Amino acid sequence: MLWKKDVLFCDLNPVTYAISESKEKLKRYIKDYLGKDVFAKGQTRKRLRVVVSEHSNHLIKKGKGIDPVLQENKAVNIDIASKKINGIVIRPGETFSFWRTVGKITKRKGYKDGRIISANKLTPGLGGGLCNLANTIHLLVIHSPLTVTEFHTHSDALAPDEGARVPMSAGTSVCYNYIDFRFKNTTNYPFQLCVWCEDGELKGELRSSVQFPWTYEIDEQDHHFAKEDDKYFRISKIYKVTKDRETGELVDRTLIRDNHSEVMFDYDLIPNELIRE
Repeated sequence: MLWKKDVLFCDLNPVTYAISESKEKLKRYIKDYLGKDVFAKGQTRKRLRVVVSEHSNHLIKKGKGIDPVLQENKAVNIDIASKKINGIVIRPGETFSFWRTVGKITKRKGYKDGRIISANKLTPGLGGGLCNLANTIHLLVIHSPLTVTEFHTHSDALAPDEGARVPMSAGTSVCYNYIDFRFKNTTNYPFQLCVWCEDGELKGELRSSVQFPWTYEIDEQDHHFAKEDDKYFRISKIYKVTKDRETGELVDRTLIRDNHSEVMFDYDLIPNELIRE
């Protein structure tokens, strides 16, 4: 067998991929065991009184090239995982970990095949769609004073926008357990993460015991699509904007994503007015 220098070990065949994935999972276990992070665990039905941020989106995507069965399965997967997270309290100094809260994805727990991204292609996979849940949580967190400590991206153009463009409406990647989404409560007050499914919607709230003196916005600049060789990409720069709650004055403006995402849906559905040569 000839060894191709430009091919990664994990890409040689399914066996080498499984070996590489097991290695990454083991590295995560060791890192967490030796690390100093204190992970949030406690859940309660009692809600903290102040809604810091909220977001909702449709569970089922419809359109050309979208498999309705995988969409229905995605909704099932998100509902199962949301129940593991709903009501969790992140106390000062604690870190929230998506995978330490949700746990391992198995058929015995009721998870089904949904859409996942593998080798930069949309394909069926167990637990598919949980990136949607992680992304909703990410949107809640970036509209708050909490600090994102681990974030991985995939394409921010999985499907056509439904209505007005919502920056960061997709793009958070998670894969048990080594590709995680984590944030830390660096404030002096507890926060609570609430996520649930209702009437075909994934709903999310980030709550706290106090109202903070700042408001948060996401500002997307230079949003467009461009063709590179034979592929289209969504391109933009996305900023987190912090303002004084009382005066509205700018406190901080930080670039959080230099977006260059391959379009994963039918190119005919790209709005013509957003395409640049």
